[in-house]
Amino acid sequence: QMQLVESGGGLVQPGGTLRLSCAASGFNLDDYYIGWFRLVPGKEREGISCINGHDGSIYYDNAVKGRFTMSRDNAKSTMVLEMNNLKPEDTGIYYCAADMHWTECVATETGDPFDYWGQGIQVTVSS
Repeated sequence: QMQLVESGGGLVQPGGTLRLSCAASGFNLDDYYIGWFRLVPGKEREGISCINGHDGSIYYDNAVKGRFTMSRDNAKSTMVLEMNNLKPEDTGIYYCAADMHWTECVATETGDPFDYWGQGIQVTVSS
């Protein structure tokens, strides 16, 4: 069964750090376009950071640039999002996603066109 499983969310104070991981099972992430998305009530799904599996380029949304770092470990078929200097507006449910053919860090409300999504993990930034 092909699936993505996130881990590492939780509650952190403003200025704190969290590390999200997403492990793929049943398939290898090597050639996939992979990314992290955030869902906040009342807002559209946001593409936070994505890596192009074909050329290695990394995209960051302006809201997180300089604070978040995305990486991948092909040997472990895992993607990681290091989040530093967290702000209350970073609060939301974070999802990892993967697609073989897509090349943009955007997705519809229903998750298209990404083929695989994690179950989502809560990140809360609050004092």
